[in-house]
Amino acid sequence: MSHFTTVQTKIKDLVALKAALKDLGYAFTEAEQGVQVRGWLGQKETAEISIQVSKTYDVGVKATAEGYEFVADWWGVETTKGVTQEQFVKAVTQRYAYHKVLSEVARQGFTIETDEVKEDQTIALTVRRWRS
Repeated sequence: MSHFTTVQTKIKDLVALKAALKDLGYAFTEAEQGVQVRGWLGQKETAEISIQVSKTYDVGVKATAEGYEFVADWWGVETTKGVTQEQFVKAVTQRYAYHKVLSEVARQGFTIETDEVKEDQTIALTVRRWRS
């Protein structure tokens, strides 16, 4: 019986996802032919990206028709890293959204004026575009 569970996300941009993982300090590996995601008692899943969350457990990133999903043995991740599924997904999703906003702001010709993480962990950005 597999301990792996998938979590659907709204993540569609792999570049922004990798930037978010780097910001959060997660090492990851990726390969076109797939990488192994480690779970309970040596069980493995194949994914496009394997995020090393502890010495024995990983979180995988798999492509779907709608974008990407996370797959992991969440019990193992929580017991070895102390991070729940909800905490992991929330942190990665927040940093992912931050990077998506930065890329969209730059694409539209804006510059970042201020970038502040508030006490409640929300991120406040002020952007500006100069017109000539």
